[in-house]
Amino acid sequence: MHSKIAVIGGGASGICAAIFAARCGADTVICEKNDRIGKKLLVTGNGRCNLTNTGADVSHYHGKNPSFVKPALESFGAGDAVSFFEELGLLTKVEDEGRVYPYCDRAGTVSDVLRLELDRLGVNVLCGFDVSSIKKSGDMFTVYSYGGDKLTADAVIFSAGGKASPNLGGGSGYGILKSLGHTCTGLTPSIVQLRTDKRRISGLKGVKCIASVTFENITKKGDLLFTEYGVSGPPVFYISSYYNGTQAAELSVDFFPEIGEKELFKFMKHKTAVSNGLDTLFTGVLHKNIGAAILKYCGITSFSRSCAALSSKELSKICGACKDFRIPLEGKQSWNNAQVTSGGIPTSEVNSSTLESKICPGLYITGEILDIDGDCGGYNLQWAWSSGYTAGISAASKIMMKG
Repeated sequence: MHSKIAVIGGGASGICAAIFAARCGADTVICEKNDRIGKKLLVTGNGRCNLTNTGADVSHYHGKNPSFVKPALESFGAGDAVSFFEELGLLTKVEDEGRVYPYCDRAGTVSDVLRLELDRLGVNVLCGFDVSSIKKSGDMFTVYSYGGDKLTADAVIFSAGGKASPNLGGGSGYGILKSLGHTCTGLTPSIVQLRTDKRRISGLKGVKCIASVTFENITKKGDLLFTEYGVSGPPVFYISSYYNGTQAAELSVDFFPEIGEKELFKFMKHKTAVSNGLDTLFTGVLHKNIGAAILKYCGITSFSRSCAALSSKELSKICGACKDFRIPLEGKQSWNNAQVTSGGIPTSEVNSSTLESKICPGLYITGEILDIDGDCGGYNLQWAWSSGYTAGISAASKIMMKG
C-alpha cells in the first residue's frame, strides 16, 4: 500500500493532521495501534472533553522553549479550533476560566464528528496497525507493523502521543524517532496527582474543599481533594506541570483564600466565645477533619480543651496555619495516572513553522511527543489541534508541489 502521507497515531493531533492533509488533496492514511481512533479523547475533561481554552497562548506552555508553540497557535488558535468543530456540526460552550466543552458534555461527540469528517474525506484508517519501525530510503518512507504489514509514503506525520496513560496506547514512539536520528529529553508525568508526606494529611482521605494551593511562586485556586497518597484536584494538576517530582519541595494550602488573616482572626476570636471544646472550633467553618489536622499542625493535640482557654498567640498560630498549611511533597503519581508527558523530542530538532524534522526531511512531528506540554484546562488539546493542523497543511503542501 502506498499513500502520499502516513499519519502515525490516531489521537487528537494525528486526526487533525490527517483531516487537513486530506483537505489539501493529499492521499492520507492513519496507522493506529488501538482498535479505534480518538480513544484518549473519550476520557479527557472527565469524559466531557475540554476541547480548548479561549486564553491559549505561549504563557500556558512548558518545555525548554515554550515559544516554539507560537507559530502553530497563530496559524490555528482557540478561535479557529472552535470554528472548525462548529463547521463539523459540534455545538460548544465556554465555561469558567475560558474552558471550552461540547454543549452536550459528551466527549464521544468530539470523536464522532472527527471520524465522520475522515470518512467524508476518504482518509484510510488502519486500526490495529501497531508501528514497529519506520525506514527511509531516498525520499520514500516505509512503515512496518508488529503484525508484519507495511506501507510506503512520501511523508510521515508522527503523532503517536507521549508516555502518559500507556493503557490508552501512548509511549512507544520515542524509540522510532530516535532510530530516525532524533534525541529525547528526560520524561516526567504531568497533570497528575501528587504524593505527599502522609503524616501531614492523616485523617483527610476523601475530604474535599475549595482552597488556594501554592508551589514556589505558582498559585491555583479550586477543588482540592485529599487522598490516601497525597493530594489531587484541578489546582494540583495545574501545579504538577511545574514540579519535577524529585526536588525537595512543599505545597502551601490556604483554606480561606477569600478572607485575609486579620479578618479570619477576628472571626475565629468570636468562634472561641461561642464554641465549647476545641473539637467544635471549626464547626460551621471547615470540615472537622481539616480542623483537626490544623490543630495538630499547630502542636495542639488535646481537643478536649476549652476554646475560651486559647491564648491570642495560639489563635494567631491557628489562623496562620489556616492560611499557610504546609505539606511536604514526595513525588508524582505514576504514568498510568498522568494526563500529559513533560519532556520529549527537543523542539530544536523541529521547524516551528512547519513541524518538519530538521534531521529527517519529510518527517513531521506533532503533539505530546514533542518537548511541549500545557497547563490543565484545554491547553494540551489546543496544542494537539494547532500542531496537527500545521503539520497536515505543511506536509500536504510540500508533497503536492512535488506532484
